[in-house]
Amino acid sequence: MAEPKTTQIETAGLVDMKRPGLSKLLRWPLKLVSVEKLLRVITAFDQDVEITVKPYRKRSEAGRITFIPA
Repeated sequence: MAEPKTTQIETAGLVDMKRPGLSKLLRWPLKLVSVEKLLRVITAFDQDVEITVKPYRKRSEAGRITFIPA
């Protein structure tokens, strides 16, 4: 949608979503969108997704989720 003439409807068609679902994805908080839909959108735009699971060092705290763009 970074292209000036690309509409939400066109973009939604590219990622096999309905326009309201894409609109929800583009707004925050992101927790309103399933991980499956988010991954489908990312891969539809020719991006790879890597998921790494590793032990968290501080045992007294919960693990964390980090996004690291390439």
